[in-house]
Amino acid sequence: MNFKIDTKEKFKEITILESHLSANMTDELENLFKNLLEEPVNNVVLSMKPVIETDTLIAQKIASLQQLFYESGASFVVCEVQQPVEMMLDASGLLEIMNTTPTTSEAWDIVQMEEIERELLNDF
Repeated sequence: MNFKIDTKEKFKEITILESHLSANMTDELENLFKNLLEEPVNNVVLSMKPVIETDTLIAQKIASLQQLFYESGASFVVCEVQQPVEMMLDASGLLEIMNTTPTTSEAWDIVQMEEIERELLNDF
């Protein structure tokens, strides 16, 4: 699986560089994100802009990884989901449980707001 990692102050932006995410990429994707969760900057913005097709199995894995990040006190926002992928996520019921935004800028804003929320909660 081809991807690009861009490290920011509060998060890492992962851009998938594939047009099709197939089920055989699930383990590689899981390993990538579980390793990121252990790093000091563990918030993630996942850009799926190039992806025009995805298997249900890998979409389910992304949703479960997103949940794992939130349970671990880290943010995970998916952005720039193309219409065919969004339709598949909606049909499978995954879209309503995933934290998605139309743009990377909005995803960055969500990560930063969630980071502020966690900092405020830790102060109490």
